[in-house]
Amino acid sequence: MIIASIFLPFLSSLVLLFFGRFLGYKGGVLVSIFSLFTSFFFALLIFIKFILNLNINSISFSLFNWVAYSNFYINFAFHLDALSLTMVLIILTISLLVHIFSIDYLKNDPHVVRFFSFLSLFTFFMLILVSSDNLLQLFIGWEGVGLCSYLLINFWYTRIQANKAALKAMILNRIGDIGLILGICLIFLTFQSVNFSVIFSLTPYFQNTFIFFNDTIQISLVNLIAFFLFIGVVGKSAQIGLHAWLPDAMEGPTPVSALLHSATMVTAGVFLLIRMSPFFEYASDMLFLITIIGALTTFFAATVGLFQNDIKRIIAYSTCSQLGYMVFACGLSNYTTSMFHLTNHAFFKALLFLCSGSIIHALLDEQDIRKMGGLKQLLPITYIAMLIGSLALIGFPFLSGFYSKDVILESAFSLYTSSGLFAYCLGCLAAFCTTFYSFRLIYLVFLTTPNGFRSSYVKLHNESIHIIFALVGLIFPSIFLGFFSKQLFIGLGTTFWKNSIFIHITHFNFIENDFIPFFFRILPFILSLCSIFCVYFLLHKNFNLATTYKLTTPGLFIYKFFNKKWFLDNINNYIFSQTVLKMSESTFLLDRKFYNLSILVIEFVMFLIELYKKMDTDKIIVYFRIIFLVFTLLTVYFIHSEVVSFFFDSIQIWNV
Repeated sequence: MIIASIFLPFLSSLVLLFFGRFLGYKGGVLVSIFSLFTSFFFALLIFIKFILNLNINSISFSLFNWVAYSNFYINFAFHLDALSLTMVLIILTISLLVHIFSIDYLKNDPHVVRFFSFLSLFTFFMLILVSSDNLLQLFIGWEGVGLCSYLLINFWYTRIQANKAALKAMILNRIGDIGLILGICLIFLTFQSVNFSVIFSLTPYFQNTFIFFNDTIQISLVNLIAFFLFIGVVGKSAQIGLHAWLPDAMEGPTPVSALLHSATMVTAGVFLLIRMSPFFEYASDMLFLITIIGALTTFFAATVGLFQNDIKRIIAYSTCSQLGYMVFACGLSNYTTSMFHLTNHAFFKALLFLCSGSIIHALLDEQDIRKMGGLKQLLPITYIAMLIGSLALIGFPFLSGFYSKDVILESAFSLYTSSGLFAYCLGCLAAFCTTFYSFRLIYLVFLTTPNGFRSSYVKLHNESIHIIFALVGLIFPSIFLGFFSKQLFIGLGTTFWKNSIFIHITHFNFIENDFIPFFFRILPFILSLCSIFCVYFLLHKNFNLATTYKLTTPGLFIYKFFNKKWFLDNINNYIFSQTVLKMSESTFLLDRKFYNLSILVIEFVMFLIELYKKMDTDKIIVYFRIIFLVFTLLTVYFIHSEVVSFFFDSIQIWNV
């Protein structure tokens, strides 16, 4: 049952890839949906059985011996515990709903079968990533989802922007992957294994340090490995520095955005942090860095989302901001809270992306929210779903985001450390910005007067049955999942996680969350209410005020600063990229000289080969002539060398 749940999407992808043209649209959809539903059903049964059986900590089994070299053995094995099973269920649930949503969204596309094949392949690689027994097998899933992201973002490969976005995602993820590879190599050199159980059991006993510059710099081996692993997390989970690929990845079809960049692929980095919690807990310096990077990402992405006008980009920056919450929660050793927020976020963010897809599909591919409006009456179900998803995103009381997002901020404040207070302050400011751009989007898309082209509204059509089913399937967990799963995931004394997540006794601060001042507990909600009032005043009561302020010099600078993403793209393009190009240009000149020299050598060797072919006639007289010619040349050479040496010797004697 476990093997079928993991490998059925892979078999579906192969069938669609090789036989899709014979199956056609209906046959391809049927194969894909059936395989995903079967995998989801099996995963749900396993998850329920795991919860009911309190005596089982994990399920581990090996398929075959994968690598065997000297005393180094790696089995292609799977390790399913509470963490893995939760991720498997999230992936299959959202993947199934995205497949159902795509039935109508891409029904007129001539390559829809290829699209379903890529979606199923992505689901398979994500399942491999979260269920692996060792780092090397996890790396296969890690690279597999990167490959599938390239294929899906570049699905409409005739579009230049899609090509550029796919390449950008691939290149920036490769930078993070280099760090992950170095981390895996150092782990193998240190522990002589890449198996999770071996690494976690030996980590407390490996506290060696690297010394640089005559004792000037000392770096713990565990901190160094954690640093390289975190580079991989920064690339995959789009943290500040390597975040630029995530908003541009919206060039792919909207179901791709819902699956890859809200619920599964971008959470792979957070999953790695949680999976490696027994290792990161002994890297205290890195936990501080993780907290700072996560908090900066939260605030940065939230401020950038304020002035975006593309509906999918706004939600993409929201994803980046929420990932920052999860990352700095891991830096504060609140891995269970981070996983709880990851679970809730997966559903309401997928809901927001599919709502945006429904809007774009209805308005004939229009994505600029300034050219929308008045859709409340035309798309009522999408409006309700978007409102519920936005309320869950901002942490409105009693929706799923409220039970996880606020706990992260409370745990940050309860530490009373510099990093914790820093993360709390930026997290509260990000909550204000999140509420502002969420309700700005809702107002401009649904509540204001229509601002789009008349042709778009004339041809607008209601949601189809498949789109409604996918939206309703995500509405219920967006409302109720946080309430019903809070005690299971982060309840005091819960035994759900068992030994899948480790928190060092000196880092455990969950109890202190209930003793922070009441004002700081409700401060995020107060800021959210203030943000809603700002949206109401600026857009509804005095819409021209925002436009007038933007035309002033300070207002225009602020607008450009946030709209241009803090000018980080300009810094990357004009500083780092230009430096690399200049270095590559000088390297290219050297490479060209070596290339020309190698061409000359190859041409000379080819000349000798052709000469040998002409001389190879199978006639003895020809071979005798060749031998005589070589003998004559050697004789002339030696005689010439003797004459020259005799001449120089005579000159020296004459001078004497």
